[in-house]
Amino acid sequence: SANVNLMDLIYWKDTERSGMVLTGLVVGLLSLFQLSIITVVSTVSLAIMCFTISVRIYYQLLYILSWGDGEHPFKSYLDLDISFSGEQADLYMQKLIVMTLSAVDTLKRLFFVGNLFESLKFLFLMYLQLFFLFVHSLIFNEQVDGIIAKIQAHIDNVKDILQRLVQGGGPPPDPTPGGAKPKTQ
Repeated sequence: SANVNLMDLIYWKDTERSGMVLTGLVVGLLSLFQLSIITVVSTVSLAIMCFTISVRIYYQLLYILSWGDGEHPFKSYLDLDISFSGEQADLYMQKLIVMTLSAVDTLKRLFFVGNLFESLKFLFLMYLQLFFLFVHSLIFNEQVDGIIAKIQAHIDNVKDILQRLVQGGGPPPDPTPGGAKPKTQ
């Protein structure tokens, strides 16, 4: 049954669920492409903590003002029993092993061309992914170059200001030869 659920996701039998899984994978991979796993996990954790603490303070404030019942907003999650017996642990491990072996078997059939059409689809998706990564890296490099140029301009500006301060703080030197003012029309 785990193999059937995985195949339903891969073949888009339930488009809404497959779309959510694909979107999550793409967002996760793009995040990891730009940032380290520690950065992604810590940022997501920070966002969750900011939300939950804000909601908890809001509910506490409502209780202080006698507009709420004082019930903890996440009580149902705190009371949730996540422990399981040894039999359940064995069952989950068996499911994990079956899913892993199923994924390895599917990859084996794709790489060693068990079905030509499926392998060609997989090859096309890999090339498409490489293309998108290449385009993304080009755009990212252009953005970084623009940022570096702006930073360099600011550094040059600061150097100019510091140099003028060292020389007595006067206005910038006149760029025209002999101090002649250009004619204005």
